[in-house]
Amino acid sequence: MEIERKWMVSGWPEGLPLTEEFTMRQGYISVRPTVRIREEAKTGGETAWILCFKSEGGLAREEIERPIDAGLFRDLEEKIIARPLIEKVRRSYRLPDGFTLEVNHVDAGQPGAFWYAEIEYPTVEAARSWVPADPALAAYLAREVTGQPGQSMGAYWERTRK
Repeated sequence: MEIERKWMVSGWPEGLPLTEEFTMRQGYISVRPTVRIREEAKTGGETAWILCFKSEGGLAREEIERPIDAGLFRDLEEKIIARPLIEKVRRSYRLPDGFTLEVNHVDAGQPGAFWYAEIEYPTVEAARSWVPADPALAAYLAREVTGQPGQSMGAYWERTRK
């Protein structure tokens, strides 16, 4: 089960410790339900290839992820009609309360480029009750879009890859 909140943001946050960074490419085999492939290259680390299923939902939804090998990723990538794959840079930041803020820059340099942030939670109650303690972080996360139609990466895929 994935329980997360999502915000539209501008740029990388300031004053938070960076814990890791990935460059990613992802594409969609299906959007309803979401079936996605992703290549994740950790800065200074290894590359992983992942097949992911996500159910419909907003704050909480089923998510199944399985590692796949590079060959299967390439085979599936070739079957995806819409191109190019979405490119993302994701940076993770440790928050003072122990949660991790993941900030993504999507399709940098492209006309539809944008930024979004997510926090995953252990329970729905924790997600609903969480508020940023720092005023600067609260201002950074002022535009929440959790569960709003059209705000998923699958919806972005449909709008930009025809």
